[in-house]
Amino acid sequence: MSGVNPFLSLIVPCYKQEKIIVANLNQLVQALDKTRYSYEIIVVMDGNVDHSFDKIKSAKLHNVVAYQYEENRGKSYAIRFGMSRANGDHIMFIDSGMEIDPDGISMLLEHMKWYSADIIVGSKRHPASLVKYTFQRKILSYGYYYFVKTLFGVKVRDTQAGIKVFKKEVLQKILPRLVEKRFAGDLEMLVVSRHVGYNRIFEAPIRLDYEFAKVSTASEWRQILGIFLDTLAIFYRKHFVKYYDFPRNKFREPAEKIKKISFK
Repeated sequence: MSGVNPFLSLIVPCYKQEKIIVANLNQLVQALDKTRYSYEIIVVMDGNVDHSFDKIKSAKLHNVVAYQYEENRGKSYAIRFGMSRANGDHIMFIDSGMEIDPDGISMLLEHMKWYSADIIVGSKRHPASLVKYTFQRKILSYGYYYFVKTLFGVKVRDTQAGIKVFKKEVLQKILPRLVEKRFAGDLEMLVVSRHVGYNRIFEAPIRLDYEFAKVSTASEWRQILGIFLDTLAIFYRKHFVKYYDFPRNKFREPAEKIKKISFK
């Protein structure tokens, strides 16, 4: 594709974001309009839990496609659902919730080009990143980094920041192998990519303000436990049952009816 800018698909998993989802998508549209890339934004409502779908339908934002299925299945499942419908040469996801500055999207895309990368990971620990989050989260993040490095040898210093971009060919190879639905899907994507031979994985700076997020202490500890258990499950699948050695099945669609709206 020499001389031609790749088409970008941006996946936005959404759960209980009805108050800010339209403002969030407006930010994303404005950020992407400033890049040289043609794009689509694929929003996935992870369950029929609020009025996010109706808010997006009323907003009629250009280049936005939105899906909603009934049952909450987890963020990682929602991302894979969006990826399975993406048309882009480069496929990216970013967390909804406005903690991550969308103006950083262009930086990740430039890193893809500069490094001829398979995957670019937005990283809180990149020297150029601007990050606000609590001391407790910093300690937990460092602890998880060393835990992951010990188990998998992954050199990426931050596997969990919710913004990453992949070449389409990488996802075509790894999606049939992925099973994580909730907490450790980001890590599973990186582990499986390396496992099947895609080693050109690099970090890019981000701007993140996690102090903006309102999360209860009980919810945080449930997430931490979930991440820990899901990480051990990835280790078990990789090293004991060799689950990732071969593609398994086509992405499993929700059994229930899927709602869709599209604005071009």
